[in-house]
Amino acid sequence: MIKKRDIHESHALFELMVHPDVFPFVRQKAQSADELFFLTKQTLEAEDRGEMISRTIVDEWGSPIGTINLFDVKDGAGFLGTWLGQPYHGKGYNQPAKEAFFQELFYELGIDTIYMRIRKVNFRSQNAALKLPYVVLANETKKHIYDQLNAAEDVYNLFEISKDLYTFHMMRQHDSIQEEEALEA
Repeated sequence: MIKKRDIHESHALFELMVHPDVFPFVRQKAQSADELFFLTKQTLEAEDRGEMISRTIVDEWGSPIGTINLFDVKDGAGFLGTWLGQPYHGKGYNQPAKEAFFQELFYELGIDTIYMRIRKVNFRSQNAALKLPYVVLANETKKHIYDQLNAAEDVYNLFEISKDLYTFHMMRQHDSIQEEEALEA
């Protein structure tokens, strides 16, 4: 579902990124496949420096269909940025990609908090975030971050995913599966 980024995926990802339903919501915008190649190279270098974490979202056949990133990594926290190519919207790729990424971030890479800044006009992303039971609207609880994001203009809602809340959700989900299996036996 996700894999480490590869500069050779730039052309395929660029073709998906430039769709008008996708491009406005991509943080690392490129005007050409060559520019995306260069940005991907910079992304890999930033990951080596510990400034960000980036993965390619792939379909069942391993073809790139989008990216998932943790930007501005500092003190065990960072900002999530995800985009999927328009043909893959509503096909069930978003949530499994996020869960695989969160597993890696929280349990392998030492991240404690994931923030999501989502434009208030991006209803698709807000609805996707709110479907996740471990996501909390943090406009009030992390007001200092919310105010920084909206210093110039009131554009973003701030969402937070803590390692503790995510872990609690995963434990409850595991317990629920075990209960169902016990009842079936």
